[in-house]
Parts: sequence; C-alpha cells; structure tokens
Amino acid sequence: MSTATAGNVTAPAATPLSDSEYHRLTSAVLASIEATADRWLQDDVIDIDSHRTGGLLELIFPDRSRIVINTQPPLHELWLASRAGGFHYRHVDGRWLDTRDGAEFFATLSREASAQAGQPLRFSV
Repeated sequence: MSTATAGNVTAPAATPLSDSEYHRLTSAVLASIEATADRWLQDDVIDIDSHRTGGLLELIFPDRSRIVINTQPPLHELWLASRAGGFHYRHVDGRWLDTRDGAEFFATLSREASAQAGQPLRFSV
C-alpha cells in the first residue's frame, strides 16, 4: 500500500472506490451517525439535534455549537468540521482515515462530540 506524507506523519493512500461505492459508504456513515444521535435523544442521554440535507449532516448540541459532516464526492472524501477545526478523511481498507495523520473518523467524531457536549459520547460504525 502506498502512502502520502504530511509533515512528519505518513497517512495511508486511499483505497480506490467507484462513485457508487463511495456514495453507498458515505450514506451508511451518515445514517449511522443520525441513528446514534436519535437514540441518544430518545434515551435522554443528550439533547442533540441532527439535520441532514443530501450529503451534509449537522449535529447541533445543547449550547448551539455544531459539528458538520460533509461528503466530498469529487474527491471521494468525508469532511468533519468542529470547534477544533476541519478534518478530511479518505477510505482506506474499510475505514475512513484522516488525510493528515491517519486518525480514524469515528474516533475523531467521538472526541469532538464529547468535547462539545461536555460528556463522553461514542460514535461507531
């Protein structure tokens, strides 16, 4: 497997995907995040709202802060924006990994959501 280097960190190269595979995979990610947020709301874990428009999903926290997850079809990437900044992910061997440092998407989403919610929250596939 080839890699792309960013600074001193080596991020793995993306697994080639067809457009239909990319859309299927990103739709599953967004649906999983929505289902988790809906379950937390229903179970009184946190008052979190989600709003989805096409390939863009917003998570709105009780303090009105937001996390935005956005598909980037031309690049076959998944982007995440939070208070901490923006992150870009590519699909590598079945996982979405950060293009800069190789961090896993759901781990970063969980960390950022926990920070914005003020309580531990865990997203997973």
